[in-house]
Amino acid sequence: MTTHPSIEQHPDLAEMRSRFERATSTPRGQAIETLGLLTGLYLAASPWIAGFSGLTALAVCNLITGVAYALCMGGFTSAYERTHAMAWAACAIGAWTIVSPWVVAGNVDTTRSVVNNIIVGAVALLLGLAMAAAAMAERRSGRTRGRGGPGPAME
Repeated sequence: MTTHPSIEQHPDLAEMRSRFERATSTPRGQAIETLGLLTGLYLAASPWIAGFSGLTALAVCNLITGVAYALCMGGFTSAYERTHAMAWAACAIGAWTIVSPWVVAGNVDTTRSVVNNIIVGAVALLLGLAMAAAAMAERRSGRTRGRGGPGPAME
């Protein structure tokens, strides 16, 4: 009877983990994650900070999306190899934040709520795109470095 090594010992898996670790250990990756976490926390508290907490539907929406965004962006350092795809979910949350004053039920599109959500949503979207770009750049450079030969464009 032969025994097979577990998937945890596979060389491709070890290489993938080391690439993702390199991506999050850079100052850029850490800065993006920190700014993302702060953006999510601000988004959750923004109805009370910016002064539109009386608009209950939008206040609850911002609270939920802010917590979700903070959890998405806050998980990158501890488990990047399993959470890097959540950068696209963070982008979707940022886009939702921008349009939510007009989509949420009720008359919630006041100047304060619109300006707040557009600015915070744009920052959230850009940070999500930056994290996704960092993951793709590390994946491309890892492909070239890992083979010791030409990259995908040269094949």
